[in-house]
Amino acid sequence: MPDLQTLTPRAPWMALSSTEQDWAQADPVLLGTLLAHCHLIRGFEETVLALAGEGLVHGPAHSSIGQEGGAAGSIVGLRADDGVSGSHRGHHQFLAKSLAYLCPDGIDPTADIAPAVQALLQRTLAEILGLAQGFCKGRGGSMHLRWPEAGALGTNAIVGGGVPMAAGQAWANRRAGSDAVMVTYFGDGAINIGSVLETMNLAAAWKLPLCFFIENNRYAVATGVDETTAEPRLSARGMAFNIPSWHVDGMDPLAVHLAMRAALAYMRAGDGPTVIEADVYRYFHQNGPFPGSAFGYRDREEEKAWRTRDPLDLLARRMVARELIAPAQIDALRGRVALAMRAAVDALLEADPEAGEGKRRIRPRLWPSADFRDVGILGDLSEMPARRDATDDEFRGETVPRKFVDVVADVMDRRMACDDTVVVMGEDVHRLKGGTNGATRGLAQRYPDRCLGTPISENAFVGLAGGIALDGRYKPVVEFMYPDFMWVAADQVFNQIGKVRHMFGGDDPVPLVLRTKVAMGTGYGSQHSMDPAGIFATCPGWRIVAPSNPCDYVGLMNAALRCKDPVLVIEHVDLYNAMAPAPRDDLDFVLPVGRAALRRTGPAVTVIAYLSMVDHAMEALDSLGMEADLIDLRWLDRASLDWETVGASVRKTNNVLIVEQGARGTSYGGWLADEIQRRYFDWLDQPVQRVTGGLAAPSISRVLERAAAARTEEVIEGLRDILRNKGEG
Repeated sequence: MPDLQTLTPRAPWMALSSTEQDWAQADPVLLGTLLAHCHLIRGFEETVLALAGEGLVHGPAHSSIGQEGGAAGSIVGLRADDGVSGSHRGHHQFLAKSLAYLCPDGIDPTADIAPAVQALLQRTLAEILGLAQGFCKGRGGSMHLRWPEAGALGTNAIVGGGVPMAAGQAWANRRAGSDAVMVTYFGDGAINIGSVLETMNLAAAWKLPLCFFIENNRYAVATGVDETTAEPRLSARGMAFNIPSWHVDGMDPLAVHLAMRAALAYMRAGDGPTVIEADVYRYFHQNGPFPGSAFGYRDREEEKAWRTRDPLDLLARRMVARELIAPAQIDALRGRVALAMRAAVDALLEADPEAGEGKRRIRPRLWPSADFRDVGILGDLSEMPARRDATDDEFRGETVPRKFVDVVADVMDRRMACDDTVVVMGEDVHRLKGGTNGATRGLAQRYPDRCLGTPISENAFVGLAGGIALDGRYKPVVEFMYPDFMWVAADQVFNQIGKVRHMFGGDDPVPLVLRTKVAMGTGYGSQHSMDPAGIFATCPGWRIVAPSNPCDYVGLMNAALRCKDPVLVIEHVDLYNAMAPAPRDDLDFVLPVGRAALRRTGPAVTVIAYLSMVDHAMEALDSLGMEADLIDLRWLDRASLDWETVGASVRKTNNVLIVEQGARGTSYGGWLADEIQRRYFDWLDQPVQRVTGGLAAPSISRVLERAAAARTEEVIEGLRDILRNKGEG
């Protein structure tokens, strides 16, 4: 028989309950503040549901009625510099953190509602109604609430999607030497999401001051927690990552407060993350003013049983028992909240003269202007140096032959030496003498606390970088070993980082650089070889840079690191070991955003290329003896593309050939050809022609890989097609 030994987790896992002594000794100011928070949240949410019932809330109304105790209990003990982030059901956390910020000494439940609190209620309601005075200028609605000054750092409509960003803000707190913490709230549905579990692992490995607060309300929409996991005690997840965890009754605000107090002590001491699971219950359906029983997935008896444990009633009974408040004063509090909400509604609504008696509408003047639609997708580039003249578009200093990849490493070394806010992270960037290609050579030795090797968790570490960028104190540079890995992290790359500035109103910079390399031709097959330009070009929140030579790389990387938008920097393995002119000494010059380079000039055709295809295009032109304009785009995103250079060339040559190496299905040139034809149709002698790889992604076989990728030979054939169409074949 084998010798069996029972193993136990390293981290403690505790159930915490409040006692009679806890209630007897609780600070009266604390209890009064909890009561005020809960009533303000309840009154706010009841108003939102009433407006939803009138059809005045466009979109969802995910109320937190029944869950107020978890938010109030966990937040009243936070400081102004602590942050919270939440899920789509986040009104209660947003309000609790904002109230704590506005009233740091607590709230007297017997006093009048302060003007600042009244303004908070109105502005939050305005956001949920989609109005310009809202915290996100009407763009966020019910699911996207952010007020960074208050430490309310954003609620999120993707289940579990905001958790990695919360880790980034926790990292920034720790890096800055602060003992401030982050609390990220999510529900039972999110606990099985990969981004949450990846972030738990990373936060524990890096000892980040991040509390994973699970609001276990038993249902993900209509699916019960017992249906989705074999371990419904959700705080058990912390044991897998050596994270101390507490399980608490979320209908008891004092118990939640005590659990959070213990978690805060652990995190502020620098010991790492924590988990709190609070058992709560949403009284209504996932969305809207009807109970879950109306949809058949739970019964009225269950709902009635949970309502007997209402956190507002519990606080009232305990405070009355200690003679801290009288029942009449609680009734008066409820009345003041109702009046405050009525005043907020009256400021936003008016009688609808077209809909009949008793019908209301939103005051028309409060809507955002339609021309605000695209404002704030990207920044205005005011952070970039002023462009003096055309010579700024090229490097004019002394050069020496260098390997491209050595310049990649050197310019990042220079930036990290000059700017201690730059932090590099990615898989193996700190090992192998500079990662898998040497692109981070020497950084780990010179900046060990700012060159961070990550777990194989793209969702977690690029989302963490997004949180760092949004925090604003540091500039993350993320390496994806291969661009295909963006599919693994697509939510963080596109739904989060690419949308966050615009979604939250357009004011928050997101200074992040994502580096990756095209590895076509290396034999790494279908899942390691793609060109990501075409996919990223569909997300307007990203800028895209594609340097074709070492001098450009220096100027463009410096521009990317100055830019306050997320920037994808694409490199190519074909260029890495090629020798080419590189700056001898000047690693600080900056190329302007949105300027292409004209590498060749001639009347025959406009050839548009980027990355290694610039060299292939030059070889093809030389082979055919053609004189043509060759435009090296350098900046590929829609907002940064140099239409001035492209347009001037098209008007001159009247023929266009777009050349790229990657697969046709994910190609960049498809949208570019369409846009050129829309802009310059009257100047074109033939449709825009394209050279791309094959339909399929590259295969491992050397022969099939070559057949799948475009190189010089394919460009030559494309140029011949142009000539034939011109009658010059």
